[in-house]
Amino acid sequence: MADQRRTRIRFTGIVQGVGFRPFVWSRATALGLSGWVENDPGGVTVEVQGPALAIDAFLAAFEDAAPPLASLDGVDATDMPCHLDEPTGFAILASNAIPGHRSAVVPPDVAPCTACLAEMNDPRDRRHGYPFITCTDCGPRFTIIESLPYDRTTTTMRSFALCPACDAEYHDPGSRRFHAETIACPSCGPMPWYVATETAAMPSGQAADRGVSALSAARASLRSGAIVAIKGVGGFHLACDATNPVAVERLRRRKQRPRKPLAVMVANVAAARAIANVSEQERRLLEGRERPIVLVARGSEPEGIATSVAPGNDFLGVMLPSSPLHHLLVQDMPPLVMTSGNLAEEPIAIDNTEAISRLGSIADGFLLHDRGIHVACDDSVVRCIAGLPQPIRRSRGYAPLPIRLATDGPTVLAVGGELKGAICVAHGREAVMGQHLGDMGNLETLEALDRSATHLLTALDVAPDLIAADLHPGYLSARWARDYAAARGIPLVQVQHHEAHVAALLAEHGRDLTASEGFVGVCFDGTGYGRDGTIHGGEFFVVENARPVRRAHLLAFPLPGGDAAIRHPWRTALAMLWMAGVAWHDSIPSVAAAPPRERVLLEKQLAGGLGCIDCTSMGRLFDAVASIVGVRHSIDYEAEAALNLEAIACPAIAPPSGRYAFPVTTHDDRLIADWRPLVGAIAADATLGVPVGVMASAFQEAVVQMIVATCHHLRGEDSRSAVGLTGGVFQNAVLSSRAAAALQACGIDPLLHHAVPANDGGLSLGQAVMARRQISC
Repeated sequence: MADQRRTRIRFTGIVQGVGFRPFVWSRATALGLSGWVENDPGGVTVEVQGPALAIDAFLAAFEDAAPPLASLDGVDATDMPCHLDEPTGFAILASNAIPGHRSAVVPPDVAPCTACLAEMNDPRDRRHGYPFITCTDCGPRFTIIESLPYDRTTTTMRSFALCPACDAEYHDPGSRRFHAETIACPSCGPMPWYVATETAAMPSGQAADRGVSALSAARASLRSGAIVAIKGVGGFHLACDATNPVAVERLRRRKQRPRKPLAVMVANVAAARAIANVSEQERRLLEGRERPIVLVARGSEPEGIATSVAPGNDFLGVMLPSSPLHHLLVQDMPPLVMTSGNLAEEPIAIDNTEAISRLGSIADGFLLHDRGIHVACDDSVVRCIAGLPQPIRRSRGYAPLPIRLATDGPTVLAVGGELKGAICVAHGREAVMGQHLGDMGNLETLEALDRSATHLLTALDVAPDLIAADLHPGYLSARWARDYAAARGIPLVQVQHHEAHVAALLAEHGRDLTASEGFVGVCFDGTGYGRDGTIHGGEFFVVENARPVRRAHLLAFPLPGGDAAIRHPWRTALAMLWMAGVAWHDSIPSVAAAPPRERVLLEKQLAGGLGCIDCTSMGRLFDAVASIVGVRHSIDYEAEAALNLEAIACPAIAPPSGRYAFPVTTHDDRLIADWRPLVGAIAADATLGVPVGVMASAFQEAVVQMIVATCHHLRGEDSRSAVGLTGGVFQNAVLSSRAAAALQACGIDPLLHHAVPANDGGLSLGQAVMARRQISC
């Protein structure tokens, strides 16, 4: 055995639930190596024995190839003594479930592969028309996994015993379903059924339409104008015909979603291009295995799409089918509205009984199935900004893929903010981001937060050393974190909102705070509780002594009535006009929109400072400008006014240069950007009837120039200092693209988000990083 060798190899990364063990088996067998492979709490362990040259070739194979869904973070090979009694052949062992720290990555749910779709559409195939077809290269993972190591027994598929045909494929090394834990077929796997709402509470065995006929019944209902609740991979959707304005309005009324844009599902890219201007980059996103909703520019004549699908918005949220069931559903159908299966502000439904109870007042029928969903996971939303994809909502297809951190530290559970909730578990040098949970405004979403935290901590087999939450005293998520920490006797670290945004941006780019001295973070959003007890949101930070320090911001202005001003931008507009010394004439649209009685009360409120909160929010400035120019005076959903302002901005000739500007002054070692001259100029132009698109474009250009000027001042002579753009306002593609281009023209390469949302959906990542930093100081 002179040339014989035995090597143990540890693979870490996304190596469970992706066909990695069968891949290892095929490589080892082809090279004549003996040994074994198994899943374990940290990844995959392999031992191979055979000629040294064959083992070298085995290791080299992983440099060039891997299963489509796998992603290697590490390969650690150690030589061992040869086993004299080593049996011939190579074995896949049962998973090693030894308790302990789990570094294995929970894989996300991904779309069906082309091979499975070909079989599903082949009348000769035994899985023809089967809506739960999968293999090692595709299908659900995150939403059905209960714990690691990944085996069928640790998923919701364990209740489906394999039929002889599936069992043969499962044990056949030549099959792509070799050790595919989600393997199923019509004889042994999950099945769908369709019921009208009035009979939905009947047992599934009494359903009128099952199997293939269930899809036909659902399609017929949708064509007739009905609303159908559809159980997907990570929860329910509510669907209707997107070309039927009556159906769309009915869905909006029942779902209590008056104007917020609705997503549209189409069969393929050709159908998407019939309703929107899809770029090549957007095509790749649409067809990617993550299958997100992609925000794309509307076509000039979007083939029959009801205007009520996305009112006041020049973008459509378009998606392709994300599961075999959806592929079958959209065949020969018009574009379908496909929105989250919930009432406004509630988490999505995942259980059949729960869905019938919660959605029965919305849906006319239910397309159900009996594959369990262990954890909810809504659709992801992506937008191309400044030439790069940027997540708006990070969920199905992306969660819970980890983000590699620059440094190690204690295990942290970070709970995010109040809006666009998503948790993060930082352990070792990995930050595992959970799925989008929604807004933490009620008991249901808090329960969803609790389930998400339990699921991730259980899957990773870790216990947090500390909890991180927002600094805001009224956030329900912070209260949940306080109770969680107290019950376990561990520290609670509360992190300032915008410092967390800056830390999240640095973290996703692999940068550590301690190595980012001088970094300038521009953080613009709607609401964030400041250390001084006021509302921030138009902020510039400089990293000093390994933490973001507030060095510039908008001039503070009164926010009369707090939440009332957010819901009614005319209130913010009048407050800013008042502070800018602009008389409230009815020729200004925001003044004309204010009810006369409320106008009188508001003036008294401002004069006396009653019920007014000081605010430096760029998001609120966008709202005010949208009202002053006459775009939107009251909103139904967050950032509606700002989105409408973005939609109408045009590159036409703007008002004379310099009229829309932010003079910058210094006060208490901070730079203050004064918005008052700008608001005065916009009000004057609105009175004169300057085109709204021109004013909107010129305003956003003024913001860009203020960003560039302020960053130049804060960077000083240090040309090495980078600049980053973060916060929900930078989801505005017009602003972000112009700001990035202007900074690049000055020799500054800006950092933008690409892995987590710029909005509060990425906040928990920054909280985890900042909590580690604060606890170590």
